[in-house]
Amino acid sequence: MHPTRDKPLVAGPPIAYALGMSTAAPHEAGFERTDGAPPLAGRLAALGMALLVVTPLAMWLANRSAPLILGLSAAAFVVAALVAEGWRPLLRRLLASLRGPIALSLCAFLAWSLVTLAWSHRPAQGLAAWGELILPLAFALAIAASGRFRPGLPDDRWLAFAVIAAVALMIAELSSGLAVRTMLDIGKQAGFVFNRPALTCLVLSAALLPALLRAPILPRDRLLAGLVMLAVVVIAAFSHSGAAALGLAIMVACWLAALLLPRLALAAVALAFAATMLLAPFLGRLGDSALPPAMHERLAGSHSRERVDIWLSFGEAIQLRPLLGSGFGTSPALDRHPMAMAVSEAHRPMLAVGHPHSAPMQAWVETGAIGAAFLTFAGLGLLFRLRHLPADQSAPRLALFAAAFGIASLAHGAWQGWWIASLALATLWLFSDRPARIDRSRD
Repeated sequence: MHPTRDKPLVAGPPIAYALGMSTAAPHEAGFERTDGAPPLAGRLAALGMALLVVTPLAMWLANRSAPLILGLSAAAFVVAALVAEGWRPLLRRLLASLRGPIALSLCAFLAWSLVTLAWSHRPAQGLAAWGELILPLAFALAIAASGRFRPGLPDDRWLAFAVIAAVALMIAELSSGLAVRTMLDIGKQAGFVFNRPALTCLVLSAALLPALLRAPILPRDRLLAGLVMLAVVVIAAFSHSGAAALGLAIMVACWLAALLLPRLALAAVALAFAATMLLAPFLGRLGDSALPPAMHERLAGSHSRERVDIWLSFGEAIQLRPLLGSGFGTSPALDRHPMAMAVSEAHRPMLAVGHPHSAPMQAWVETGAIGAAFLTFAGLGLLFRLRHLPADQSAPRLALFAAAFGIASLAHGAWQGWWIASLALATLWLFSDRPARIDRSRD
């Protein structure tokens, strides 16, 4: 048996380095792994990892539970770090994670979002939305900074099993008309309740598959990777979520393109991202002129006409306050904002739908061009850093970015905690610093 590498392992916050939150590589920032940690620290870290692994099943049971699971896991990892090495190394890693340009841009967006509450007509509602956004981000940062998050191949397998089991349970419930959920009177008895867990399984698959496919050549790991692929295809086809099918198509196309033409794929994704962020205020007009009535009839199941009407309404709201926005978290009550009376009467009713079904447009509506610029810089900064990675490593990261942005651009509200938590977990897993593996293919 031959080790795949013999260099010392480091336990720095890999997500921070990968996303540009730290300008130094983990080992350069002084994040050395410590051996001989107390047994309690190991047990707490194992508990934190176990909580993360059951996230798909928790989302199947309660489709907003991802932030709670992430928070409990963060608590376990942080306490493990405190038990093992005290608070100073943890604080040092945490502060180092916030020095990079991407982290600074995201922090600037969060700070600016708080400033916009000054002219919001519902500041308490905006503050609650801000908390829903920042908590999962803080939990993920705490897990990374703990230095205890080190998923190995067994963890990959358990998370894969959890994804497959969650999909099987969702398919069983959808096939039976939610018979079990109805009998037990659990939550809402409607098929759309599985849209969120379906999207969670989809983004987690992008983080899982590279680890399973890079594992030593064992039939069970390749089979498990194939089952994960099959599971996400099935749930995308059977769920009520058109966003899941869209995200899967983008993920597959981008992954393959990044493997074959990595630089071209990266440039295309960056261009599409920047153009979407820039043109978000005009999304309604573009959709209205680009899609003829016959196309809307063919896309009736996706509510394309209603979606364009929503974009037209929120686009008018953006034009009223293009620089500063209407205030963070105002979308759910934008129809009651004083400026709503300035929106044309034909488009005013659609302001009551809750959000514009487009994250870029929601960023423009609520935080204006300033907030949108911070987010655009952060996204382009991440894509810029991917250019340094070999194709087999950049492909899954680029695919996850493209799929997540595609889903967020056409689907749910931008700041929903379950979505931020699911993406945070997928990013943690995909950018994790992994222990050395044994190549059994040479035995």
